[in-house]
Parts: sequence; C-alpha cells; structure tokens
Amino acid sequence: MPATFDLPLDALPDYAGTNPRPADFDAYWERGLAEMRSVDAQVSLEAAAFQVPFARCEHLRFTGVGGSRVHAKLLRPINPSAKGPGPALLRFHPYAKSSGDWSEHLHYVALGFTVAALDVRGQGGLSEDLSPIRGNTLRGHIVRGLSDDPERLFYRQVFLDTAQLAGIVMKLDEVDQDRVAVTGMSQGGGLALACAALTPRVRLAAPVAPFLSDYKRVWTIDLARDGYAQLQEYFRRFDPLHEREDEVFTKLGYIDVQHLCSRIRAKVMLSVGLMDTVCPPSTQFAAYNKITAPKSTLIYPDFGHEIPPGNEDRVLGFVRTLCADA
Repeated sequence: MPATFDLPLDALPDYAGTNPRPADFDAYWERGLAEMRSVDAQVSLEAAAFQVPFARCEHLRFTGVGGSRVHAKLLRPINPSAKGPGPALLRFHPYAKSSGDWSEHLHYVALGFTVAALDVRGQGGLSEDLSPIRGNTLRGHIVRGLSDDPERLFYRQVFLDTAQLAGIVMKLDEVDQDRVAVTGMSQGGGLALACAALTPRVRLAAPVAPFLSDYKRVWTIDLARDGYAQLQEYFRRFDPLHEREDEVFTKLGYIDVQHLCSRIRAKVMLSVGLMDTVCPPSTQFAAYNKITAPKSTLIYPDFGHEIPPGNEDRVLGFVRTLCADA
C-alpha cells in the first residue's frame, strides 16, 4: 500500500471497525421497515420531456417515511425481452449531487434493464425533505437529526427510501424481482449497501468507494474532512470537550452501513482506491468484512476517491450477468 494514512493492505481483511453498534440496532431497523411498509406510497409516473426510441423515460415519485415526496428517474425498455420480465438496476448518486442526466442510464436500458436512479432527499435532485428535526442542520446530512431522537436521523429516512424504491421497482410488470442489482459511488456506494441490506432479495451489489461507514474511525485518524468534515464541526460547536463522544458515535451507529452489512444476501463487488482520504479504505473494509454473502474486491493502489479507469466497464460486466443472454 503506497500510503501511510491508513492500515496496510494486508491488515484490511481483518479490520472489524471502530464505530460502536447500538444495542438495539436490529430492533431499530425492524421498526423502520415496519414504518416504511405502513406508508401509503402514492406512486405516480409522469412522462419525461427527454425520450429516445428504445426507452420510456418517466419521473417516478412516491411518498416516503415522514411524508416527503421522493423522486427517481425511471427508464424502461420499450421492447422488453420476449422471454418475460427482465432485470432491473437501482443507481444511487454521490453526496449532494443528483440522479444525473437521463442519457447517463441508457446503456443499461439498451441491455434490457429497467433502471431507477434515486434523487436523495434534500440534495441536488427533485426529492423533497420534509422531515422536521430539532437541533443542528448546518453543514452536513450525517449530523442532521443527531440532537433529536434516533428515529429522526436523516440517513435513516434515506436508507428506507432506497428499500422502498427497490420494492416499487420489483413490483413492475416488466421486472423480474429476483434479478435486481444496486450500484453507486461514494454516498451512492453506501446507499447501495444499505439497500441490499434492507432488501435481501437484491441479487447483486456493486458499491464504489462507499461513504457512510465507520464514522469514529474517520475521526480517529484525523480524516474528518470533505464529506465527513461535519463530524468535527459538530463536536466543535456542540461538544467541544467531547463529554458526549460515546453517546454521539453510538447514535451515529444506527446509520453506519457497516452494521447493516451482515444482512446482505446479494453477491457483492466492492471497488476500493487505497489512496482514498475521503472514505479511507479501512472504513470501506469495516463494511465489506461483515458481509457473509459471496463477495470480491477490486483494489486500485494508486487511486483516491474517484472512479478509476475501466471501473465502470467492470461494474457493467458484473451487473450484466443478470441478463438472460450473459
């Protein structure tokens, strides 16, 4: 490993994570899933202005937990396979960005996939964020709700949005619910892991440089910067003596994807850059090492928090195994 800011490469497969796991973690997520299932999703579809001859492009909206209307781009093959329902792919975007342009998803539709690309609440896309909370909302979504009840944590609602979207897509007539994959980079990688964990029927997961894992490890090795800068900012503003350090990190444990990963049943391919100082490799392995399903890694020694050359092709090849002609 060419860097010294994190664990050496040979130590990563044995790293068990640092951030504490709340004692009632499983019950917390079972309550969340029960709440999600009780919501009247009021799914709506609206044709998009963007259209191409081989795909039907639509705005999909549904009501998520807390009443927010959540948006995703939905792209479906116009001439689906005569062999019956086909595969689907859920795509999740990096932090503060959006589901992107319609054209970014068309190569999967051309292979026969139904594609749903989520806009995370309150970020760069069209989803609403109506969740009322007490406390700080400045600088970052990890700490949104941290001074309130754990049920109000922002990423609890987002993780549940991913599972709710998966359920909606799996019910589409043209989708084979046993051939669904998830992928994303950074925040999107973390959400891909969360979705696969909360939706065990997901078949494949291809997270790239996943965010939202092992928060205390990030802070401990002084890398609470970039997307994780909000952790240090929270302590500086609200707990400068770290008198509540254990309480804070334990509460963050509810939305730490590493603790969800033991629930994953999908086959997983994790892409990791060993020079990643935004989402350090050890934090990614904290999640990966808890996966008991079939799994593999793509290790990029000279890359940081980025998509290395050829990685998107490898992800496509991995996901394409769900196609009938693969």
